[in-house]
Amino acid sequence: MTRPFILGLTGSIGMGKSTTAAMFARRGIPIHDADAAVRRLYAAGGAGARLIADLFPDAVAEDGSVDRARLRDHVLGRPESLGRLEAAIHPLVREEEQRFLDEHADASLVILDIPLLFETGGEARCDAVLVVTADPEVQRQRVLARPGMSEAAFAAILAKQMPDAEKRARADLLIDTGLGLAGAENQVDALIERLVGAGPA
Repeated sequence: MTRPFILGLTGSIGMGKSTTAAMFARRGIPIHDADAAVRRLYAAGGAGARLIADLFPDAVAEDGSVDRARLRDHVLGRPESLGRLEAAIHPLVREEEQRFLDEHADASLVILDIPLLFETGGEARCDAVLVVTADPEVQRQRVLARPGMSEAAFAAILAKQMPDAEKRARADLLIDTGLGLAGAENQVDALIERLVGAGPA
Protein backbone atom coordinates (compact mmCIF):
# COMPACT_ATOMS: atom_id res chain seq x y z
CA MET A 1 0.00 0.00 0.00
CA THR A 2 1.40 3.36 -0.99
CA ARG A 3 1.30 6.49 1.11
CA PRO A 4 2.16 10.13 0.48
CA PHE A 5 5.65 11.54 0.59
CA ILE A 6 5.62 13.47 3.88
CA LEU A 7 7.48 16.78 3.71
CA GLY A 8 8.12 18.66 6.94
CA LEU A 9 8.05 22.44 6.54
CA THR A 10 9.71 24.73 9.06
CA GLY A 11 11.59 28.00 9.38
CA SER A 12 12.38 30.73 11.88
CA ILE A 13 10.29 33.85 12.43
CA GLY A 14 10.27 36.25 9.47
CA MET A 15 11.71 33.73 7.02
CA GLY A 16 8.52 33.41 4.96
CA LYS A 17 7.30 29.98 6.06
CA SER A 18 3.61 30.91 6.04
CA THR A 19 3.93 32.57 2.62
CA THR A 20 5.69 29.48 1.28
CA ALA A 21 3.03 27.18 2.77
CA ALA A 22 0.36 29.24 0.97
CA MET A 23 2.23 28.74 -2.32
CA PHE A 24 2.10 24.97 -1.88
CA ALA A 25 -1.60 25.16 -0.93
CA ARG A 26 -2.44 27.17 -4.07
CA ARG A 27 -0.89 24.33 -6.08
CA GLY A 28 -3.19 21.79 -4.45
CA ILE A 29 -0.71 20.24 -2.02
CA PRO A 30 -2.48 19.20 1.24
CA ILE A 31 -0.99 20.98 4.26
CA HIS A 32 -1.42 20.28 7.96
CA ASP A 33 -0.81 23.46 9.98
CA ALA A 34 0.26 22.47 13.51
CA ASP A 35 -0.38 25.98 14.90
CA ALA A 36 -3.92 25.99 13.47
CA ALA A 37 -4.52 22.58 15.06
CA VAL A 38 -3.53 23.95 18.47
CA ARG A 39 -5.81 26.95 17.98
CA ARG A 40 -8.73 24.59 17.29
CA LEU A 41 -7.90 22.53 20.38
CA TYR A 42 -7.71 25.69 22.52
CA ALA A 43 -11.00 27.15 21.24
CA ALA A 44 -14.17 27.06 23.35
CA GLY A 45 -15.38 23.47 23.46
CA GLY A 46 -12.07 22.14 22.15
CA ALA A 47 -10.57 18.99 23.66
CA GLY A 48 -7.43 20.91 24.64
CA ALA A 49 -9.38 23.63 26.41
CA ARG A 50 -11.16 21.00 28.52
CA LEU A 51 -7.85 19.43 29.56
CA ILE A 52 -6.29 22.79 30.40
CA ALA A 53 -9.34 23.67 32.49
CA ASP A 54 -8.42 20.70 34.67
CA LEU A 55 -4.70 21.51 34.80
CA PHE A 56 -4.75 25.32 35.05
CA PRO A 57 -8.36 26.48 35.63
CA ASP A 58 -7.56 30.21 35.57
CA ALA A 59 -5.93 29.86 32.13
CA VAL A 60 -9.37 29.32 30.61
CA ALA A 61 -11.47 32.40 29.83
CA GLU A 62 -15.16 32.80 30.64
CA ASP A 63 -16.16 31.75 27.13
CA GLY A 64 -14.36 28.43 27.58
CA SER A 65 -11.38 29.18 25.33
CA VAL A 66 -7.77 29.09 26.49
CA ASP A 67 -6.20 32.42 27.39
CA ARG A 68 -2.74 31.78 25.94
CA ALA A 69 -1.15 34.68 27.84
CA ARG A 70 -2.33 33.26 31.15
CA LEU A 71 -1.30 29.77 30.11
CA ARG A 72 2.17 31.09 29.23
CA ASP A 73 2.45 32.54 32.73
CA HIS A 74 1.84 29.08 34.18
CA VAL A 75 4.54 27.31 32.19
CA LEU A 76 7.22 29.95 31.51
CA GLY A 77 10.31 28.94 33.46
CA ARG A 78 8.42 26.07 35.10
CA PRO A 79 9.58 22.79 33.50
CA GLU A 80 7.23 20.65 35.60
CA SER A 81 4.15 22.64 34.54
CA LEU A 82 5.32 22.69 30.93
CA GLY A 83 5.78 18.92 31.06
CA ARG A 84 2.22 18.46 32.33
CA LEU A 85 0.88 20.69 29.56
CA GLU A 86 2.83 18.90 26.83
CA ALA A 87 1.82 15.46 28.15
CA ALA A 88 -1.83 16.53 27.87
CA ILE A 89 -1.77 18.43 24.56
CA HIS A 90 0.84 16.69 22.38
CA PRO A 91 -1.18 13.46 21.99
CA LEU A 92 -4.15 15.53 20.78
CA VAL A 93 -1.98 17.38 18.26
CA ARG A 94 -0.61 14.06 16.99
CA GLU A 95 -4.15 12.69 16.65
CA GLU A 96 -5.08 15.69 14.48
CA GLU A 97 -1.96 15.12 12.38
CA GLN A 98 -2.79 11.43 11.93
CA ARG A 99 -6.36 12.27 10.91
CA PHE A 100 -4.94 14.61 8.27
CA LEU A 101 -2.61 11.88 6.96
CA ASP A 102 -5.48 9.38 6.87
CA GLU A 103 -7.68 11.85 4.95
CA HIS A 104 -4.97 12.41 2.34
CA ALA A 105 -3.62 8.86 2.12
CA ASP A 106 -4.04 8.88 -1.68
CA ALA A 107 -2.05 12.09 -2.24
CA SER A 108 1.43 11.96 -3.77
CA LEU A 109 2.78 14.69 -1.47
CA VAL A 110 1.59 16.16 1.83
CA ILE A 111 3.16 18.83 4.03
CA LEU A 112 3.39 18.99 7.81
CA ASP A 113 3.83 22.69 8.66
CA ILE A 114 5.45 22.62 12.12
CA PRO A 115 7.22 25.78 13.40
CA LEU A 116 9.24 23.90 16.06
CA LEU A 117 9.77 20.78 13.95
CA PHE A 118 13.41 20.15 14.88
CA GLU A 119 12.93 21.34 18.46
CA THR A 120 10.20 18.71 19.02
CA GLY A 121 11.76 15.85 17.06
CA GLY A 122 9.12 16.09 14.33
CA GLU A 123 11.62 15.34 11.58
CA ALA A 124 11.40 11.65 12.57
CA ARG A 125 7.84 11.59 11.16
CA CYS A 126 8.84 13.09 7.81
CA ASP A 127 10.47 11.68 4.68
CA ALA A 128 12.32 14.97 4.18
CA VAL A 129 12.48 18.41 5.81
CA LEU A 130 12.21 21.71 3.95
CA VAL A 131 13.58 24.77 5.72
CA VAL A 132 12.48 28.21 4.56
CA THR A 133 15.31 30.70 4.97
CA ALA A 134 16.48 34.21 4.06
CA ASP A 135 19.38 36.53 4.76
CA PRO A 136 19.44 37.60 8.45
CA GLU A 137 19.01 41.28 7.53
CA VAL A 138 15.95 40.46 5.39
CA GLN A 139 14.54 38.50 8.31
CA ARG A 140 15.19 41.36 10.72
CA GLN A 141 13.53 43.95 8.46
CA ARG A 142 10.43 41.77 7.99
CA VAL A 143 9.98 41.07 11.70
CA LEU A 144 10.57 44.63 12.88
CA ALA A 145 7.96 45.84 10.36
CA ARG A 146 5.28 43.87 12.23
CA PRO A 147 2.93 45.88 14.48
CA GLY A 148 4.09 46.04 18.08
CA MET A 149 7.43 44.34 17.40
CA SER A 150 10.61 45.69 19.00
CA GLU A 151 14.29 44.79 18.83
CA ALA A 152 14.04 43.32 22.35
CA ALA A 153 11.00 41.20 21.48
CA PHE A 154 12.67 39.98 18.29
CA ALA A 155 15.82 39.02 20.23
CA ALA A 156 13.72 37.14 22.80
CA ILE A 157 11.94 35.15 20.05
CA LEU A 158 15.23 34.28 18.34
CA ALA A 159 16.65 33.07 21.66
CA LYS A 160 13.88 30.46 21.90
CA GLN A 161 14.30 29.14 18.36
CA MET A 162 16.96 26.90 16.92
CA PRO A 163 19.38 29.15 14.95
CA ASP A 164 18.64 29.37 11.24
CA ALA A 165 22.15 28.15 10.40
CA GLU A 166 21.55 24.94 12.36
CA LYS A 167 18.15 24.41 10.71
CA ARG A 168 19.73 24.84 7.28
CA ALA A 169 22.47 22.36 8.18
CA ARG A 170 19.87 19.78 9.21
CA ALA A 171 17.53 20.40 6.27
CA ASP A 172 17.11 18.08 3.30
CA LEU A 173 15.76 20.92 1.16
CA LEU A 174 15.86 24.74 1.25
CA ILE A 175 13.77 27.57 -0.13
CA ASP A 176 15.31 31.04 -0.01
CA THR A 177 12.55 33.66 0.20
CA GLY A 178 15.08 36.49 0.17
CA LEU A 179 15.04 36.30 -3.63
CA GLY A 180 11.51 37.73 -3.77
CA LEU A 181 8.08 36.19 -4.30
CA ALA A 182 8.67 35.19 -7.92
CA GLY A 183 11.90 33.46 -6.97
CA ALA A 184 10.20 31.57 -4.14
CA GLU A 185 7.34 30.56 -6.46
CA ASN A 186 9.85 29.13 -8.94
CA GLN A 187 11.58 27.17 -6.17
CA VAL A 188 8.24 25.77 -4.98
CA ASP A 189 7.31 24.67 -8.51
CA ALA A 190 10.67 22.95 -8.98
CA LEU A 191 10.36 21.20 -5.63
CA ILE A 192 6.87 19.89 -6.34
CA GLU A 193 8.02 18.59 -9.73
CA ARG A 194 10.92 16.83 -8.00
CA LEU A 195 8.90 15.30 -5.16
CA VAL A 196 5.54 14.37 -6.63
CA GLY A 197 5.75 10.72 -7.47
CA ALA A 198 8.91 10.31 -5.44
CA GLY A 199 7.09 8.11 -2.92
CA PRO A 200 8.18 7.56 0.67
CA ALA A 201 11.92 7.57 1.42
